[in-house]
Amino acid sequence: MRARPPFPHDTGPVEIDGAMGEGGGQILRSALSLSLLTGRGVALERIRANRAQPGLGFQHLMAVQAAARVARAQVAGDRRGSQLLSFVPGPVEPGDYRFDIGTAGATALVLQTVLLPLACAPAPSRVTVTGGTHVPWSPCFHYLDWHWRALLERLGVSFTLGMTRAGFYPEGGGEVHAELPGGARPTGIDLGDRGRLLRLRGLSGVANLSTGIAARQRGRALTRLRGLACAVDIAVEAFAAHSRGTVLVLLAEFERSQACFFALGARGKRAEAVADEAVDDLLAFLATDGAVDRWLADQLLVPLAWAGQAARLRTSEVTAHLLTNAEVIRRFLPVEIAIDGAPGRPADIRIAAWRR
Repeated sequence: MRARPPFPHDTGPVEIDGAMGEGGGQILRSALSLSLLTGRGVALERIRANRAQPGLGFQHLMAVQAAARVARAQVAGDRRGSQLLSFVPGPVEPGDYRFDIGTAGATALVLQTVLLPLACAPAPSRVTVTGGTHVPWSPCFHYLDWHWRALLERLGVSFTLGMTRAGFYPEGGGEVHAELPGGARPTGIDLGDRGRLLRLRGLSGVANLSTGIAARQRGRALTRLRGLACAVDIAVEAFAAHSRGTVLVLLAEFERSQACFFALGARGKRAEAVADEAVDDLLAFLATDGAVDRWLADQLLVPLAWAGQAARLRTSEVTAHLLTNAEVIRRFLPVEIAIDGAPGRPADIRIAAWRR
């Protein structure tokens, strides 16, 4: 990869307090992605300091190790439980990478750390991650494939995703892979108005459980969505997996945007409760004028900021993740990010153009 020109504000490693704002693992992942993109080192302290188990967990450590491998980075503090990390990357190197979290840690969060830097590299890459594909507190595989990937493609970041097998908590054992052609050049986008709701599609899936559970999830969702003025289609699927679990995914497709919601099963949680959880999130979104859901707004911020072009998003909700992610980005890039709305409320997000 060609040497990067220096940024106007380059003065050494970026120092970040991992307990600021939301204080979670997203700070670490965004900092690593931006370090790979800009070539700037980063020094983090108090990583996840306010969590019940502070410091680097299995999936956070794998994100660090994955980022280090794709750029032959010099790293200190990369051990489980560490609250301090020094990361100095070299140039990003396209290639064939495999990362095994070893637990039900979220494959999505490891993949999201390295995907944009590898997508922007000048040659193709393949990334395989083993761990949890449908686990709490992270995007499930279908959210990534149906939604995150689709919107990144609209920004000029094209890639394909596949799932060899699903992995549910606590066993994990799932496997996902991404094929990246390389050479991506992200662009700005205007997602300020979603337009009319066109259709709703979904998936009710199970792994190593009766498909009758998936049918109950589907039936409950269809009953509750009967009043929507659009076509609704929810498929039933049994996943190959080493673990057991269920998921219901709903994707709302609008004239100019889309939004995705999902819920996971758990021991003692009825199929109808899984469906209600996903439907409740969807209906709450539809009651706003948001063009993107609250999770995607956060996840699009880094690629849009890196694009260097003007962009606008209308999010259904300002989250602590969003506000914190914007602050991490400002530490690396001379970009203006304006969030015109209060926490917990819909808001316009505007990213100003800047020259890289």
